Amino acid sequence: MGVWQSYKLRIQRRRWLVRAFRKRRQLSVVVDRTNQIARSDILVFSTFRNENLRLPYFLEYYRNLGVDHFIMVDNESDDGGPEFLSEQPDVTLYRARGSYKRARFGVDWLNWLQRRHGHGHWTLVVDPDELLVYPFCDTRPLRALTDWLDASSIRSFGAMMLDMYPKGRVDEVPYERGTDPLAIAEWFDSGNYTIQRNHIMGNLWIQGGPRARAFFPTDPWRAPALNKVPLVKWNRRYAYVSSTHMLLPRGLNLVYDEWGGEKASGALLHTKFLSSFADKAKEEMQRKEHYANSYEYRAYASDDSPDLWCPWSERYINWRQLEILGLISKGNWA
Repeated sequence: MGVWQSYKLRIQRRRWLVRAFRKRRQLSVVVDRTNQIARSDILVFSTFRNENLRLPYFLEYYRNLGVDHFIMVDNESDDGGPEFLSEQPDVTLYRARGSYKRARFGVDWLNWLQRRHGHGHWTLVVDPDELLVYPFCDTRPLRALTDWLDASSIRSFGAMMLDMYPKGRVDEVPYERGTDPLAIAEWFDSGNYTIQRNHIMGNLWIQGGPRARAFFPTDPWRAPALNKVPLVKWNRRYAYVSSTHMLLPRGLNLVYDEWGGEKASGALLHTKFLSSFADKAKEEMQRKEHYANSYEYRAYASDDSPDLWCPWSERYINWRQLEILGLISKGNWA
């Protein structure tokens, strides 16, 4: 990359940080427990709206992985989720009033909060429907991974988003609050993915899976991106650019080996397709607060209770299965 391009990216990063500083005015504290955060704590940052159905298991899952504190941003929910979170002893809760879209789909809010609370911490940015798996996650806590990353001087950890779905229509089995969504959405596509490299930002761009084949069969290039960098040893000078798909400085996006080897990576098991999918899709269609004028949700509206299962679907077992399929890697971590 040339000197001029590097300079432009530095200017872009400063612009995102200034923008996040301005958007902080849309945030107000509901419950502040950040005085409990210790220097070595692992933090989760997440935005949500009307996710009360998922929140109990979301907290349980990441607590079991070893997350120490949750910094949550409620975008004007009215389903009881904020009240539930305000009672949790390891949760700091903010309310965001304003347009989710104009806050760059929540990125501006989280950039500010990570700058304020995340400096020097390993921070994990995930949605309530995303469950992180990584090599040895069944026997080693998340801190074992971050300790190894620290010892290896690695500042970021990549994870491919893997869409999970049930066998049959997504509304056939009701999801019960607090239960494991993978007990219902236990299938995924083991192939059907395309990968390109963004030569400016340095990140990979992955598309495909059930959403591409079911909702974008004639224009798969418009399907959602599946590449993410959710786990970062945060510094107040960092900034996410587009969700967790890429961030600046661009070196944080190099979560793969450019020379043909493998770096350690994980997967985000994406449990969007549960019985609540239809109601959520309709709500977001009306709000029109998502990317590209909610193009993705307009595609969902064409079939609000799809059957995504196909003869090539794989039933999820564990992380080792994903490693065999080449969807995650333990790299040099043994």
